[in-house]
Amino acid sequence: MVQIPLIPHFEVPQQLRDLTERNIKQARVAYGHLVDAMVQITGLWMAALPTNPLTSGFKAVQDRGVRFAKENAEAGFAVTTELTTAKNIEDVLAIQRRFAQSQMQAYASQAQELGRLAAEAAKSFQPAS
Repeated sequence: MVQIPLIPHFEVPQQLRDLTERNIKQARVAYGHLVDAMVQITGLWMAALPTNPLTSGFKAVQDRGVRFAKENAEAGFAVTTELTTAKNIEDVLAIQRRFAQSQMQAYASQAQELGRLAAEAAKSFQPAS
């Protein structure tokens, strides 16, 4: 029988966890500013376009996509913050496993919703027969 070696015990120093947590907070703020600017610019661009079924449908897809991007980024920041509490490699692996599982479910749901919105937008754009 092949024996698998155990993962050696490794503890993340508290100073490193504290530094990482501060960096995550700064990154979260910077990301928030970036997204706000992107939403503002895209809103100005959409306002300049003539209103028709295509632009209305596109706006719905865009709005939902931005919401999903914010949710996914927040989930990423949350898991990164949670990782700063990990005391050893076992904690890190458990946190990453939970995050991967929850995000895969979120991505699948988001893809379905965006697909539905895109189909509705395309349907509203088609000329009536």
